[in-house]
Amino acid sequence: MVKLQIIGNLGKDCTTNMVSGRNVINFSVAHTERYKDSAGVQKEKTLWVDCAYWTDKTGIVPYLRKGQTVYVEGTPDVRTYTKNDGSAGASLTVRVMGVQLVGGSPRQEDAESGGIPERFPAAVADVHMPSAAAGSADDLPF
Repeated sequence: MVKLQIIGNLGKDCTTNMVSGRNVINFSVAHTERYKDSAGVQKEKTLWVDCAYWTDKTGIVPYLRKGQTVYVEGTPDVRTYTKNDGSAGASLTVRVMGVQLVGGSPRQEDAESGGIPERFPAAVADVHMPSAAAGSADDLPF
């Protein structure tokens, strides 16, 4: 199995479609790498990855907004197509196995309302933090 791990920003809001009775969430992630060429000139290279997340867990959809930083894991696929000028083109796609919100700037409506956005709601991130009642530092096994 080949697995890709991507950290980048969404290029636009995700779209959700129903295909053959199943939900698919489509989005694209961009990662920009900065480097110096052999002459010492600063350059940038941006790689776009199209993602397809086949899942019934659509609770993350409202949070997959343009500019949001995400971590995506999945299996790669290269799709070939014919461009408008007749030449061959190719794009890197990922069949997503999991996606996590990494952070990013709050949405505009959150800033206007003065509220603090809930970055990792329970419907999106399945994180279990131990409560203080569950034990204390004196109960550590080492």
